[in-house]
Amino acid sequence: MKNIALIFSLTVLIFGCKTKNEVATNTIKKKPNVLLLFSDQHHKKTMGYENHPDVITPNLDKLSNESVVFDRSYCTTGICMPSRTSLMTGLYPRTLGLLSNSAATSVVNESVSMATIFKYNNYNTFTFGKRHLSGGADKGWDVKMDIHHEDGDNGNYVSWVTAQGYGSEFSYDWAAEFGKGPNGSKEAKMQIPTADLGTRLSKLPDGYTMEAYTAMQTIDMIKKQKSSDKPFFCWASFYRPHQPYTPLKKYMDRYNVVEWGRGTKFKSGIKMPESFYQPTKDLPPFLQMQRKGGNKVWNMNKAFENEQLWRNYIGAYYALITEVDHYVGEILKALDEANMKEETIIIYTSDHGDFAGNHGMVEKAAEGHNVYEDILNIPLMIRIPGKTTNGKHNAELVTLVDILPTLIDVLDLKTPEMKYGLQGMSLANLLLKNKPLNRDYVVSESWFQAAIIGKDAKLGIMLGPNPINPKADYRKFGDMYFDRNSDPLEIHNGIEDVKHKNSIKQLRNFYSKFEKAVPDTGKQELIYKTVH
Repeated sequence: MKNIALIFSLTVLIFGCKTKNEVATNTIKKKPNVLLLFSDQHHKKTMGYENHPDVITPNLDKLSNESVVFDRSYCTTGICMPSRTSLMTGLYPRTLGLLSNSAATSVVNESVSMATIFKYNNYNTFTFGKRHLSGGADKGWDVKMDIHHEDGDNGNYVSWVTAQGYGSEFSYDWAAEFGKGPNGSKEAKMQIPTADLGTRLSKLPDGYTMEAYTAMQTIDMIKKQKSSDKPFFCWASFYRPHQPYTPLKKYMDRYNVVEWGRGTKFKSGIKMPESFYQPTKDLPPFLQMQRKGGNKVWNMNKAFENEQLWRNYIGAYYALITEVDHYVGEILKALDEANMKEETIIIYTSDHGDFAGNHGMVEKAAEGHNVYEDILNIPLMIRIPGKTTNGKHNAELVTLVDILPTLIDVLDLKTPEMKYGLQGMSLANLLLKNKPLNRDYVVSESWFQAAIIGKDAKLGIMLGPNPINPKADYRKFGDMYFDRNSDPLEIHNGIEDVKHKNSIKQLRNFYSKFEKAVPDTGKQELIYKTVH
């Protein structure tokens, strides 16, 4: 057990450790650990501390009370791999050339990862759970254990759950969306029925889910690191609440989905999302297609004829969040029991959101739009021992590319040679000295649409043509504008309203500045490859 003097010295010197081997009073002073808790597809508002009428998240609520909570944190694009790669490299998707889940560029290969930087500073580096990275973004790990088998991994969930005798049960879960088992399972080529809206109860026993595996490996790492003379960086990345929506019964039972009501907190049925019945004609074309039943897994047309299907999905999504929350609590408990909490920076965030029934939509439906708050606005809380233990909420505009430069500044990390400079803004002075960023806008950008997010409004510019998927050209639909003050649910597209003329012009100017400041090196590389 670390003695009181060590804990005190770490607290006092948490931001100013000069070298990894500096010795004072015969006690080695390590830099603080970093625990990055991460979920996939977590709608920012679906947490207890956000005053959601349903969602039960006691552990994240407690963490929020000890952290700086960023109310206006945004992903760099509303889909998994580009967003995660931005987080890990501090580069925007346009520079990476990674604006979809399936692209490879020289920029991605030559990028320097967060793990590489921590390893360069004598940290032990770990990742457990879903990574969904490639190239340089996935380098620098001492130990990596994914959900699926990945080359060079030190183990994976599919192999583990199969060895425990529950591989078929997990395949049943996986097939709710994909119609077959996952790669590496004996059911990988077997046809298994999908489920309406990708939703059904899991057949797995408690303690054998992907979330349980991620937490188990993280807790084991914490116990072993307790006696290490080196600090750790750990990315504990939960797969959920991403689809397929297959929660354990014990979590689903916490939500009444039999009827619409006032909400779980009022001992009533789950509450219908406020924008649930937005007219289909007002949505972008791809979302219209899905609403009408164009996707044979989501079956939204069928669900509007039988709203029980909607309640099942929404309740299952909430249940998966509650499970993630449970395992966040288990990890933080382990950190506390190891007397390491006060020497560990803790971050919780996600790669993007989920509609969770808002706009009458399922999951993120990322093709053809990249504008809605449900998808782009993500949870972000940062706990720095002795510095951010007051639960302050902050309304500054921040984005995932800011996290890496922030950690470098807060921890005074040295960086290896980097071909591409970090593109985010450090939040260190905001976190440590409460100094404002004075940022007017942030941008989230896909192949289809760029969202320019200002303090009071948002502009979604339709982009195209898309060389990766030329058929998905939605420019005829036109641009989208939402006034945050008068239309917080983003139901009314105000692009043609003359009263928004000046605001729209300003947001367009912001995007022009962004295009000039942030090179689209990787994007142009992909376009060139496609054309030639």
